[in-house]
Amino acid sequence: MKDKRILYVSSEVIPYLPETEISSMSFEAPRMVNNKGGQIRIFMPRYGNINERRHQLHEVIRLSGMNLVINDLDMPLIIKVASIPKERMQVYFIDNEDYFKRKATLTDEEGNLFPDNDERAIFFAKGVIETVKKLNWSPDIIHVHGWLASLLPLYLRNYYGNEPLFSESKIVTSVYNHGYDGILAANMKDKIKFDGIADEKVSVLSEPTYDNVMKVAIDNSDAVVVGSESISDDLVKYLENIDQPVLEYKAPNEFASAYEAFYSSEVLG
Repeated sequence: MKDKRILYVSSEVIPYLPETEISSMSFEAPRMVNNKGGQIRIFMPRYGNINERRHQLHEVIRLSGMNLVINDLDMPLIIKVASIPKERMQVYFIDNEDYFKRKATLTDEEGNLFPDNDERAIFFAKGVIETVKKLNWSPDIIHVHGWLASLLPLYLRNYYGNEPLFSESKIVTSVYNHGYDGILAANMKDKIKFDGIADEKVSVLSEPTYDNVMKVAIDNSDAVVVGSESISDDLVKYLENIDQPVLEYKAPNEFASAYEAFYSSEVLG
């Protein structure tokens, strides 16, 4: 992994959110690459329940100030950054008052999905890509974790398809069983098509279930990692019929060498 550039884009990362398979792997994988001499960047949303003072987040003025168009509305992009204690790793936070100020992550106090989670996912995907462009940092691999991050492969391959900074980048998506029940906004597909993305690329999002959102991520990725010991039968079948390489689930104590080998041989080839 020496000198390889790997961009980690995740819906959650420890220590900023509680420990889950996603937040833990979104910390451990970049740490592994970092320790082996690779270069990493980590991006996550700046949810309102992240304690900015405790974690010492601060705004990066030179990266903030851009407006992203989401479903015909201009939404200001704010970039914050923090360093993970005891690690030589920085985390970039994608922020916006409307989408991320509320003191919760993805659901309200009753456990209901926020009705604008689809727009938050679009904003997050665009915000990451636009910020990496400003950093002028060309990643060899982009590894996506968590469903709120899962529109990034679609946008990178289609909306930003001609962006030279990413022309050599390979996309890896991790598929977990930490999804959501029900569906996202019924008109999610139309909001994505507003950005000029063809209907056939998002036809499955006529019903934006967790499995269908992940299928869109898989379709636009170069490789897939199974991040949970068990995932839905629907996704298991889907992965059996794709052409991209798939790394089967690895336990936390054995993932490091497996990820490194997968990145080197299957993804970068």
